[in-house]
Amino acid sequence: MKAILVNDDKSLRWADVPDPIVGSEDCLIKIEAAGVNRADLMQREGNYPPPPGCPEWMGLEIAGTIVEVGANVAKHANWKVGDRVCALLGGGGYAEYANVRWDMLMPIPEGISIAEAAALPEAFATAFLNLYIEGGLKAGETLLVTGGNSGLASVIIPMARAFGSRVITTVRSAEKAEAIRHLNADRVVNTSCEDLAEVLQAELDAGHGVNVAIDCLGGTRVDDYLHHLERGARWIMIAALAGQETTINLRNLYVRGARLIGSTLRSRAPEFKANLLATLVRDVWPKIVSGEIRPTIDSVLPIEQAEDAHALLYNSKSAGKVVLTVGA
Repeated sequence: MKAILVNDDKSLRWADVPDPIVGSEDCLIKIEAAGVNRADLMQREGNYPPPPGCPEWMGLEIAGTIVEVGANVAKHANWKVGDRVCALLGGGGYAEYANVRWDMLMPIPEGISIAEAAALPEAFATAFLNLYIEGGLKAGETLLVTGGNSGLASVIIPMARAFGSRVITTVRSAEKAEAIRHLNADRVVNTSCEDLAEVLQAELDAGHGVNVAIDCLGGTRVDDYLHHLERGARWIMIAALAGQETTINLRNLYVRGARLIGSTLRSRAPEFKANLLATLVRDVWPKIVSGEIRPTIDSVLPIEQAEDAHALLYNSKSAGKVVLTVGA
């Protein structure tokens, strides 16, 4: 089969690799679409290696069709050849086929496209993990999510709203604000002309300060925001696109009873991920079918154009998820 490999100069190539070997607990998926994530860019740069046992090529989420099932799969689940599924991977999604353990598979919700299905597993699992497991967000509370034009934010914003929370997000231009208007965030902060710290204080003064923040930016200004949050707020760092170093005045944490939390999905134990996916199917899939939550797709490109897909993320040109199609 073919997969996207990284050359020594960090460029990409669509090249032959060994076919997957299906284990007794696995299903072989013929991949039709793969979601693109910033973690893929980090892996490409050598900064985010796949977990042991995973393929070397990138790709954390896929959608496609089961073409083979392992000998023991029927003992655990009803998966069968021909089922249309999406899957969360430790790596290996940029390929024609992927070998996936049975409990990392989810049915594709009714009424969505294969590209939308490929945008579900990583983004929706990451969103749910940080909103409700790490963040403990409740209906009636206020969420801040930075980088509102990202693929992840395009999931977090409607998910939080669908479960009854108020949402504030940030963008860096009026054009980006317009591009995410359909997500219906309660407050979009254009940081090119507004100071986020001042906005957070105004929200606090108005009686709906931030209870949970999901921050993919980081950078030197994190401390400027911590003392403008509600007491007991949870500030969750999931990436540091604006810089990995900052200075924190610890008083801002203990005076407000705030918590600073680091979080990644990829490093979690398989059992944790399996339980998380089962929760998504039970609690979130009905809201996808009803239309309350849908992934926002910015671009769909053939996998041979993975360089172009990555460029959209490298240059912050996308507003929503970027998806690669395979064999279309």
